Amino acid sequence: MAFKLVLDGTLHEIDIVRRRPHLVVRIDGCEHEVSVTGSYDDGRQAIEIAGSAVHFARAHAADRLLLRLDGRSFEAKLLDPRSEETGGGQDSVRAPMPGAVVTVHKAVGDQVSRGEPLITIESMKLQTALPAPRDGVIAAILRSEGEVFDKDEIIVRLEDMAQES
Repeated sequence: MAFKLVLDGTLHEIDIVRRRPHLVVRIDGCEHEVSVTGSYDDGRQAIEIAGSAVHFARAHAADRLLLRLDGRSFEAKLLDPRSEETGGGQDSVRAPMPGAVVTVHKAVGDQVSRGEPLITIESMKLQTALPAPRDGVIAAILRSEGEVFDKDEIIVRLEDMAQES
C-alpha cells in the first residue's frame, strides 16, 4: 500500500512492504523495519526503527499531524493521491495499482460529478471503483474493458465543463 506524506513542506513517498512478522516500510526508496515498543501516559510513544528506539509525541490538528521528535517539532499531512498537491493532477484518474479494467461506467463527453464512479478495476482479485476527482467532462478513456494497465498509469482524463453564455 503506497501513499504520499508532506513533512515540513517536503513530499515523501511511503510504501508498506510487509506487515508480518514485522512492519517494513519503504520511505523514499529506503526500507525500514518498524515495531511499536510502548506508549506512555503523557502522550509520548516509542517505536523501534532498524533496532533503534525512537521516542516521540504526536497531536492532531484538523487534517494535520504534529510530531515532537528529538527536541524538534514537525508537521505532517497525508495527501490524497488524486490531488494536485501530490502531482497527480485533478484532470486525470491514475491506477493505484496494476490490474485490468472490469467495467467502464461512463463515455467520452459525459458530465461527471466529483466522487462518481468512472471505471471499475481489478487487481489481485479485488475490484475497486475509481471515482472522478472533480466535476467535469470525460475527455478520454484510455483503457477499455479487459485491458491491463500498470500502477500510476492514467486511465481517464477529464476536462472542464463548457461554460454557457
